[in-house]
Amino acid sequence: MEKNFQKVPIKKGDTVEVIHGKDDKKRGKVLTVILQDQKAVVEGMNMVKKHTRATQGNPQGGIISKENPIWISNLRLVCSRCNQLTKVKRSTVSGSDYRVRICTKCGEIIDKV
Repeated sequence: MEKNFQKVPIKKGDTVEVIHGKDDKKRGKVLTVILQDQKAVVEGMNMVKKHTRATQGNPQGGIISKENPIWISNLRLVCSRCNQLTKVKRSTVSGSDYRVRICTKCGEIIDKV
C-alpha cells in the first residue's frame, strides 16, 4: 500500500521557529525531515533524556540527551533575508522548468525545490 506524502514547507538545513509546545519561540536548524510521520528533528529542540546500557562502543553507558522529532505543523520557516516567520509559496521560474520556494512576506526566492 502506497502512502501519499504531503509537500512540506521546510527541508533539511532550514532555520525554523517553534510556534507551539515546550520550546515555543525558539529557533533552530532542521537536521532531518521525516515525511512519513510529518515530523522534523530540529537542532536543540524537544530534548529528551535517554538511558543507554554499556556496550563495546559506549563502555560507560549512562544518560544522554537527544533531539526528538517535532510535528511540522508546529514549526514555521524563518526567511533568511527578512528574518521573519513566513509561509512558503511554490512557483516556477519563467524561462526554466524548475520550481522555487518563495517567501510570502518579502517575495524573495528562498531556494530551489
